[in-house]
Amino acid sequence: LCRGGLAERLCRLQNRERSAISFWRHQCISDDKIPSDKSGVLIVKILEIFEECTIQVAICQQLEQSPVTLSPEDAVIKAEEPILKVLFTRETAAHLKIRPQDVIHIYPPWQKLLLQNAGVPVIMNTYFSQKVLLSEHSEARKKTYGLTKMLIRKNIISLAQTFRLDDLDDKLHQEPSDNQVACAPQIHNNSDSKQHPLALSAVNDSLLEMVESQGVVGWREVQVRVVIQRVYCLPAREWCRSYTQGNKPLCATPVTNSDPPNVRLCLLVQDAYGMFSEVQLQSLSSTDDIEQYCRRWEGKSCCLAGMKILQRTTRGRALGLFSLIDSLWPPVVPLKVPGQSQDSEMMTTKLPPPSFCYILTVQSGEIHVEVDEEEQISNLYQPPAVHGLKEILRIDGCNERCSFWAQVLYQRLQTKHNVPIDQRDILLFVTDSTLQNVVPGFPKVVAVSVTALCVLSMETREALSAGSRLVFFKDALWGNGRIICVERTVLLLQKPLLCLAAGADLSELTGPVRLDELDSTTQANSICALRGTVVGVNESTAFSWPTCDRCGNGKLELCPQDRELLYCNQCSEVVTTPVLKMQLEVFLSCPSRSQSTVKVKVWHEVSVALFVLLTMLLFLQTYEVQSVLGKEVGLLNCYVHSVTSHPNCVALEEIVLL
Repeated sequence: LCRGGLAERLCRLQNRERSAISFWRHQCISDDKIPSDKSGVLIVKILEIFEECTIQVAICQQLEQSPVTLSPEDAVIKAEEPILKVLFTRETAAHLKIRPQDVIHIYPPWQKLLLQNAGVPVIMNTYFSQKVLLSEHSEARKKTYGLTKMLIRKNIISLAQTFRLDDLDDKLHQEPSDNQVACAPQIHNNSDSKQHPLALSAVNDSLLEMVESQGVVGWREVQVRVVIQRVYCLPAREWCRSYTQGNKPLCATPVTNSDPPNVRLCLLVQDAYGMFSEVQLQSLSSTDDIEQYCRRWEGKSCCLAGMKILQRTTRGRALGLFSLIDSLWPPVVPLKVPGQSQDSEMMTTKLPPPSFCYILTVQSGEIHVEVDEEEQISNLYQPPAVHGLKEILRIDGCNERCSFWAQVLYQRLQTKHNVPIDQRDILLFVTDSTLQNVVPGFPKVVAVSVTALCVLSMETREALSAGSRLVFFKDALWGNGRIICVERTVLLLQKPLLCLAAGADLSELTGPVRLDELDSTTQANSICALRGTVVGVNESTAFSWPTCDRCGNGKLELCPQDRELLYCNQCSEVVTTPVLKMQLEVFLSCPSRSQSTVKVKVWHEVSVALFVLLTMLLFLQTYEVQSVLGKEVGLLNCYVHSVTSHPNCVALEEIVLL
């Protein structure tokens, strides 16, 4: 605490207050002993008790004198006695063990607060209070209530209502428009679709208040208004694995292989106070729906209801989630501050980033989310900031989220043993106009690793294979010199409606794509251009095989009717003019790596430069290998398999750019 500041002074005052209360209670030897000084003592009889905002509120009748000094016939409370509302802290109430019909002596310095438009005065500062029992009823009351616990009714009061920040929209009490879409499919099964259950309750604007007041069971009577910052999908297997408690998974339903997409639609939402939450919605029937949900919902306000808490996660347990939250921080508009006037705007740039986040999931059989798609984009929404690849390579931080447009030049499926093809990582080689321009110190092509946790739609997968369109990488992860598409990264084929260009050059490529030539800085798992001189041929690895001229199937069989013809099972037809594919390894001498042995695996159908050489090597038995040595080759586009220093060797494979 700052020395001499308000917080330090308040802390000292609270310590002195606690000491004074403890000393006063110590002087009162028993509950039946009343201090002799009666000046200023307020005597009340409790009629009703309930709790609001951790304060126990007692509706009481004021007595002129203590029932101890009255005769039994005079102890009857008169109806005209004034009614008071007495506030007790939770600690004071627990010490007094107050119940209805108890008589309480409240000693100074209590205070009376008169509220406008309220006929009942409020009594505060009731720390110095003592319960008084009538002597003839003391033993009976102790026996009756000694072993039972008083259940206190709790009134949930919204902070927005308390500070009058809740501007209720009249639309909530009217019929919803047809364009309001509910995520949960149960909305279409209601017999009365015109009367929306969400319209029956008031709207809160604090996620934290909803969690604290409603608990983990679920929100049934209330709803909270939030802004959708991001829409993405998570694999269902990862959803169950990531949010576990001990050895017990917290997912509501078991994950089976019967659902082909096996992905769950998720929303990253933020309330008016800056609190984030990840909402797990229903499973998608098709991954192609991701893009339309992103375009329709991001930046819009929505109301959440029927939620239950799956987990409260922290930065250390969910690095991927918080890297996305950090990219949306600080907020672009001033946030609401609980208990503070909203006229005095708080500097959002100095707010600390959130340290925890609630993972919410839907409860079956209820309507959960309502998005008004005609509503304007919220001022709290932060669209992805689009950068050029050259600018991203300059970022010094680690685990930074980044968004960019890029042309996919080549993709390669990572080889992993005992891993299904659909669960393997994909290595994409991309470029843009900022890298293709001659810039010293920057590569012309960047590798992007797409992990199996990054959900790709079928349309996106086909576009990556064709390579004919630009791809928008939203919220990819940059760190340690690598760009990785992880969970919560979205790949789109269309430009988002809202995005911040951030001064990046987003122009499309017009000329031919150039690759970096092989040199001493070339690393494994990269692509490069290669030129050199043939110095050797590995004849033992040369082979050829026929393929179907229609579908490219390389596993042809002999035709059952005519053993001299080939048959394609995929086309179910006879192949009369098969295409012969050939493979050969050659050794090159490259000026850029004069000290290294460069071994290149070349293919007939892709190698224009070596087509004639391979044809003669494989089919002309009288052709001597020595006649192709010394021939110049290049430029070849190659994928680098490995780079070793002992022996000094570079292994490459010729490729075709998309």
